[in-house]
Amino acid sequence: MKRKRIIKKSKKSSKKILKLQKTDDAQKSEIKFGTDGWRAVISDTFTFKNVSIVAQAVSEWVNRDLRKKAGAPKKVAVGYDTRFLSANYAQIVSRVLAANGIEVCLSDSAVPTPTLSFAVIRNEAVAGIMITASHNPGKFNGIKIKNATGGAASSDVTGTVENYLYKTEVKIGDLEALKLEKKIIVKDFREEYINFIRGYVDLKAIKNSRLKVLTDVMHGSGDGISLQVLKGTKVRMSLMRDDVNPTFDGGKPEPVREYLDVLCHRVKKEKFDLGLVLDGDADRIAAVSSDGEFISPQKILGLLALHLVCDRGRKGGLVKTICGTTMLDHIAKKIGMKLYETPVGFKYISELMISENVVIGGEEAGGIGFQDYIPERDGTLAGILLLEMMVYRKKGIKKLIKEMEDEFGRYYYERSDLKLKGSADSFDLDKVKALKRILGKRVVEVKDFDGVKLICEDESWLMFRPSGTEPLVRVYAEAKSLSKAKKLIKFGESLLKKR
Repeated sequence: MKRKRIIKKSKKSSKKILKLQKTDDAQKSEIKFGTDGWRAVISDTFTFKNVSIVAQAVSEWVNRDLRKKAGAPKKVAVGYDTRFLSANYAQIVSRVLAANGIEVCLSDSAVPTPTLSFAVIRNEAVAGIMITASHNPGKFNGIKIKNATGGAASSDVTGTVENYLYKTEVKIGDLEALKLEKKIIVKDFREEYINFIRGYVDLKAIKNSRLKVLTDVMHGSGDGISLQVLKGTKVRMSLMRDDVNPTFDGGKPEPVREYLDVLCHRVKKEKFDLGLVLDGDADRIAAVSSDGEFISPQKILGLLALHLVCDRGRKGGLVKTICGTTMLDHIAKKIGMKLYETPVGFKYISELMISENVVIGGEEAGGIGFQDYIPERDGTLAGILLLEMMVYRKKGIKKLIKEMEDEFGRYYYERSDLKLKGSADSFDLDKVKALKRILGKRVVEVKDFDGVKLICEDESWLMFRPSGTEPLVRVYAEAKSLSKAKKLIKFGESLLKKR
């Protein structure tokens, strides 16, 4: 059934109403929220029309489902990254929200996702909307929904928003008129965010450090923020890929080794003490040592847990996901932290950070959150805290990693994504659960709250996790040697190929 678009202009204002007639199920399935928001190809499914439809559904959720104290206004913060047309999409969202009687605080520039999350708190908003596709290739854009704490909206919230899609007429107002009426207020989200980070880290300790740091912002919205945080210190921070390039050099703005050849080469050749890298919306991190070696986010999580508890005296728990490294178990036990384990997805870590006393929580993909802050990831803060640890302990990053691994164990982590002929749901996890031995080692524990993880007697493990959005199964493995980890991955792949 085709959708007809009818525009009505109000005589009293420049507000328009877009009437979208009944749609069939195929059209409705264009918009689907996944683990961390809705993402789609620009000008294919991610269109101005569909963005306005999502904004109308968000408006219905805010107006019908969120409750504030009597007399308090409903307010939503809106931010956007450096992707193609992100600023335009943010304006569309703001115009729809405002036309539905919701006060909007709109960022005056591209910002990292954690900056938008922080703005939700600072502006006492009931929710936040971030226009970003995070680490996806340049042809994608997306929408992330944040709750009143600044954390990722739960699946209940995104499910509610999905249920409101196409249910009501899309109302959209004129941007300039709404700004004049103070229904859309354009604000600088960066200043308060930078000031908070400057207060969170120990600038007094860092002030006289002459460490040389290279940060790859991957053409994303994290550009320049680290420099502002470190202003007034003697840290020699340089940036690379700090221009706006919506194609992301033809790759992905993702902090994984395959996209970091230039960073690794420059750190080694130009004798930097540390290399840092942020993803497209600056909520994830990875690092590079002085010899150009990639440092996985899981090692960064371990280092920062040790720093915050042992150096900064913080108390509370440590959160990892089900596919997190075993080294974190040993760290938590040794330094007296309660260990929590969640399904994959930072929203689960966010929920624990709200309900429990958590010092630090992180995922294998590089998202790390911190105590006494928003319950969300922040790559910029994670990077500066890593620098702070080097200053506190007066040691290079390689030395810090070696000491950590000498005390808590060295583990090698591998992952493989296997595409399937049918849907990922067709993969029989029960057959995996039935395995008693893997590569000659006895399976001593099975975890199945997100996929299936088989833990062996020598602490090696193998995990299968079907994707919820693509016809593929992710295979994870960890062992005390790289060769064993690779063998585990091959064993897992062989099981999939036999299905």
